[in-house]
Amino acid sequence: MFTGIIEGLGIINRIQKEGENLHFTVECEFTNELKIDQSLAHNGVCLTVVDIQGGSYVVTAIEETLQKTNLNFLSEGDEVNLERCMRLGDRLDGHIVQGHVDQIGKVKEIEELDGSWKYTIEYNPSLNNITVEKGSVTVNGTSLTVVDSGKGVFSVCIIPYTYNYTTFKNLREDDVVNIEFDVVGKYIAKLHRNY
Repeated sequence: MFTGIIEGLGIINRIQKEGENLHFTVECEFTNELKIDQSLAHNGVCLTVVDIQGGSYVVTAIEETLQKTNLNFLSEGDEVNLERCMRLGDRLDGHIVQGHVDQIGKVKEIEELDGSWKYTIEYNPSLNNITVEKGSVTVNGTSLTVVDSGKGVFSVCIIPYTYNYTTFKNLREDDVVNIEFDVVGKYIAKLHRNY
């Protein structure tokens, strides 16, 4: 389980294809604290550390993960948002995040406001995922509050701290992002559809 509070940025040093899988070698400031078999969210995707080499570590994404997330769009040199799993007893500063991306979306518009940025994101509504105004959503692993909500579209506002310390500063219009919808909302939506 994660909280959506980004702990740091990782830099993709190497991408190696093996069959349908991709191995990502990532460098980050807390590599020395990681352990083999540890779960770590990369742009909101929970991946397992399979190797550690000096200041870098390796994670593997299988074909299903690559098809459902934006990891397939990454290149060497790109930054990714990182978060280690929540420890029992930690504060839940963001919201309950599973590290399981529900679907990808596309940045439709970025509006620079007076002291913040508003990102409007479109997604395919046929998968029946929803947002609600003032509800929670995770974009590239970052826990955010929904500002505007419509069918297949929502907006979030980013404060300067989040902008500077996550990959939001790198996003451009038409970029693909990972979306994990609020787990409580998903259960309620499914119950509603079934009755």
